[in-house]
Amino acid sequence: MELWVLFGSFVFLLLIGTPVAFCLGISSFATVLYLGLPPVVVFQRLNSGVSVFALMAIPFFIYAGDLMVRGDIARRLVALAGALVGHLRGGLGQVNVLASVMFGGVSGSAAADASAVGGLMVPQMKARGYDVDYAVNITVVGSIIALMIPPSHNMIIYSISAGGRISIADLFTAGIIPGLVLALSLMVAAWFVAKRRGYPTEPFPGLKALGNLFVSAVPGLILVAIIFGGVRSGVFTASESSNIAVVYALAITFFVYRTLSWHDFLEATKGAVRTTAMVLMVIGCASSFGWLLAYTRVPASMVALLKGVSDNPIIILLLLNVVLLILGTFMDMSPLIVITTPIFLPVATAFGVDPVHFGVILILNLGIGLCTPPVGAVLFVGCAVGKIPITHAMRTIWPFYGAAFATLMLVTYIPALSLWLPKLFH
Repeated sequence: MELWVLFGSFVFLLLIGTPVAFCLGISSFATVLYLGLPPVVVFQRLNSGVSVFALMAIPFFIYAGDLMVRGDIARRLVALAGALVGHLRGGLGQVNVLASVMFGGVSGSAAADASAVGGLMVPQMKARGYDVDYAVNITVVGSIIALMIPPSHNMIIYSISAGGRISIADLFTAGIIPGLVLALSLMVAAWFVAKRRGYPTEPFPGLKALGNLFVSAVPGLILVAIIFGGVRSGVFTASESSNIAVVYALAITFFVYRTLSWHDFLEATKGAVRTTAMVLMVIGCASSFGWLLAYTRVPASMVALLKGVSDNPIIILLLLNVVLLILGTFMDMSPLIVITTPIFLPVATAFGVDPVHFGVILILNLGIGLCTPPVGAVLFVGCAVGKIPITHAMRTIWPFYGAAFATLMLVTYIPALSLWLPKLFH
């Protein structure tokens, strides 16, 4: 009965439009009252959920990404991507994907990627004869790449949700190859759609121009090397690297590019504070919710249930993917990571799945959810940038969904895509 109270109140509050953080907190509070536990338990779990030192990395990575966006880094990365792949079929579509790879390594946020890269690419694509739905679709699905490559703050949330026993450095490393596979899959899909619609290519600007654009973009790309190299080598932790990222972003945008105004600095600071407050509120309330799941032995029951369905890891992983894909269409990514990790990670490990490998599966899976209605946050951002209704985008987004699903299946059933690189560094 306590599970009916927990999930019933949560779903009801969600359906009437209550913010996710309050849905999680109120349903946790109602369940604690039903169980006869002290109500202060909810607030203790909320406090302990946000009192984790590793969470310090999230606001600073968000801040560094926002500073880079306002400091003209995105435009320079897009220009470099254009010189590299613009001459391929559907040139600007290919540029869009490669720009997401580069900018994702700076921001670590799918929404920031869709906003920054989309804000630059969608108007250019429309002006050069590309259909707006194509421009929006490639922007939306391409933004998932930012979740896979360092410095993805969702990887940090997963590590904390797993009890802090999974190395953030291993997770950062594990997402690189799957992120590149996703980029390649999307570029192939973009090529086929562009060929069918007869989209143009862009002229190759020449090696000299390519070299100049690379030099211009190098300071932004170095940030990725600092974050990944420092964390992977053990020189500093993820939390320390996020602070270094902010200092570096300020130095580059203020003193090298000289593109960050005082107004932009203040707006980036306020934006980072607002986003951090929302994220930490969700994480705290989700921690209370997750504790109640553990208290009511939901993870153990889920393992027993799925073992009763099948003892084949292939079938179990397929079922987990289906459940996560469905959940991802109804809730944002951060709370889902906190809620689902304690439930599904024991199931995955019980069937021999490495926790790092499962983390990559989870992040990619829920990333696809960000691009699907009815609660696809990145889909809303992309459509707002392109100024088209979601129904318009949904009619033609399927080739890009197909590329993302194909990548998810490859990552799920070929563990080496996630685990080979981390093992190489050990």
